[in-house]
Amino acid sequence: MSETCQVRQALETDAPAISRVIVQALRTSNSQDYSPAVIARVEQSFSPEALLGLMARRQVVVAQLGGQVVGTASLEGDVVRTVFVAPDRQGLGIGRALMLHVEELAGASGVQALRVPSSLTAQAFYARLGYAVVREVVEGEERTIVMARALGR
Repeated sequence: MSETCQVRQALETDAPAISRVIVQALRTSNSQDYSPAVIARVEQSFSPEALLGLMARRQVVVAQLGGQVVGTASLEGDVVRTVFVAPDRQGLGIGRALMLHVEELAGASGVQALRVPSSLTAQAFYARLGYAVVREVVEGEERTIVMARALGR
């Protein structure tokens, strides 16, 4: 990566940019594994307004390159949620940087193991970071792979 990726706590003013990153990733990357109906339903959960609600309940972080939000992740207790990287920036280590930051936040608050409800699309990414499959959850045509990893001290 030529530019350095900066990970920081998300601000309310980041909500529109976070929403754009998530929707782009859903439509480009996740659409390979999920139907248009599932993608459309999931997109509704990530409008800027919905993200403000999530930001009130979760620790949300963003990754920036050149001042532009290119990724996001969040932590809710011992669960990693909403890890997305802009499609044109995937494969550059941004997701790994986001996960490292979230793992540090979790460790600092005493969490000993993290769980992540993974899309089919992201399962291999989490596996490369040491997360193992715990179970699969199927709701209608939407499949989620729950993965977990102990945090090392």
